[in-house]
Amino acid sequence: MKKLIPVVLLLTSLVNFAQGPKGPQQPIKITGTVIDQETNVPLEYATLVLQSVRNPDKVTGGITDATGKFTVETPPGNYNISIEYISYKSYTLNNQNLRSFTDLGTIPLSLDVAQLAEVEVIGERTTVELRLDKKVYNVGSDLTVKGGSVTDVLGNVPSVTVDVEGNISLRGNESVRILINGKPSALSGLSPDALQQLPSDAIEKVEVITNPSARYDAEGTAGILNIVLKQSKTAGLNGSVNVYTGYPESYGGAVSLNLRRDNFNIFTNTTYRYRSGPGNALFEQENFDENGNTLSFQDEIRDYQRKDKSFNTNVGFELFLDESSSITNSFVFGKSNGDNSVDVDFFNFDANMDPTIQRNRSTMEDEFEEEVQYSLNYQKKFDEDGHTLTFDYQYSKGIDDENSIISEVILGDNIDLDTERTIDNQTQKSQLLQMDYVLPFGKDNQSQFEMGYRGTFNDNNTDFDFGVLQQDGSFNSDPNFSNELNYREYINAAYTQLGTKIDKFSILGGLRMEASDIGIELLNTNEVTNKNYVNWFPSIFLGYEFSEEEQVTISYSKRLRRPRSRYINPFPVQ
Repeated sequence: MKKLIPVVLLLTSLVNFAQGPKGPQQPIKITGTVIDQETNVPLEYATLVLQSVRNPDKVTGGITDATGKFTVETPPGNYNISIEYISYKSYTLNNQNLRSFTDLGTIPLSLDVAQLAEVEVIGERTTVELRLDKKVYNVGSDLTVKGGSVTDVLGNVPSVTVDVEGNISLRGNESVRILINGKPSALSGLSPDALQQLPSDAIEKVEVITNPSARYDAEGTAGILNIVLKQSKTAGLNGSVNVYTGYPESYGGAVSLNLRRDNFNIFTNTTYRYRSGPGNALFEQENFDENGNTLSFQDEIRDYQRKDKSFNTNVGFELFLDESSSITNSFVFGKSNGDNSVDVDFFNFDANMDPTIQRNRSTMEDEFEEEVQYSLNYQKKFDEDGHTLTFDYQYSKGIDDENSIISEVILGDNIDLDTERTIDNQTQKSQLLQMDYVLPFGKDNQSQFEMGYRGTFNDNNTDFDFGVLQQDGSFNSDPNFSNELNYREYINAAYTQLGTKIDKFSILGGLRMEASDIGIELLNTNEVTNKNYVNWFPSIFLGYEFSEEEQVTISYSKRLRRPRSRYINPFPVQ
């Protein structure tokens, strides 16, 4: 018995050793492939989640690679498995006992249609849409115009050019009509510089209408540029702040804010900018007699120095009466101050290129602009997509004051000519009433009927004063070259147009009537002229689509060019 005790003790120790503490467990690999159920395309960046059943706070996992495959290492155990991908239904396997290498195989995920319905996609690239009567340039995140103005954006639009003075041309013609959100605006007011107050970040798209249909004003022989501003539809409070600086010296900033709730939307765009714009130009002129013989030459060298500061703000409030109708109020205020100087050297020669006279002219100009605008819009959307009724009212007032001092000296002889001064004060008051009705009809709404009314009522006053500035600072006005002009332009217009698409062929025809009441009054000479007339403006567009990328359009429309007050004023305006 005593001999058995050591044997029993030895066996007991061996058993206890075999049941002692275990070492660390080796991790196991979990693999698989995730694909789209409909297309069998691998889904990159799909997420694999492994949640411990025993300890739910312990979570591990990984993501798929470009081929849709995943490989994850985890300790053995019981896990809840989930595979997720944005806008797809999740794939789950609960309480899986994973003790060794496991291949989950190919896992197909299907689209979650309910989730997709709530996704809003915001494009950030510049794209071009070809319509039957216009081209639409959707403005993306173009770094070349960041911190710039609307004129910088227009300068990047094909067929549109903007010169150093801010004048806009369409296909080489400056007779272009500028609209903001489809309507005349204080931002496109009396001077081309006014548009430079509008920041590029506020622009959603630019519509280039080289041959406008009957829906648009008949004014503008070159066509129409319609600038559509952004208005956020994102729920909640969102916005952006941009600051910039550049060379030649320029700096500024822009703030855009938007607050959207279920039944209202508040938005604002505010910008401040300072810029200096030095420049130079050379003009070479040759003069001929009636027989084509050279009489003389003149070289003109110009040096420009421009500095201006501008501030602009646009505040709007949109009220959603119900799911199909809304009322929008907006207020625009902008002002700018500019100091511009132009030094011009004239070199005159006879027919043999021998110098005859040399002159220097210097012009110093101070300019002040201010624009105020209020807009009211009502929109009703009917059940059928595209079936809408809109009413608009708009009031705007613009002020443009220019004060120029012109001095000239004849070099060589050192002869100082009289120092001249021009004072040009312009005021414009405008009101607009507009109604548009659009009715789609026919199979798949391939046809569309439109009708509407627009009344524009403009009153312009130009007070132009010219004279000689004396050495003691006094100003002697010259009544022969000074006057005050009142220009009234009231236009009532109605239009209708009908369009349809049959297979690859499209047609759009319309007719516009404009009744004009024009009044011209020169207060200094008590001259009054009134004109009343009615014009008819037909338009027709024919289009054929060869493919999604190719189409041809033939169109005809009748247009006119209404003169601005500076063209009617019988005295030259600086």
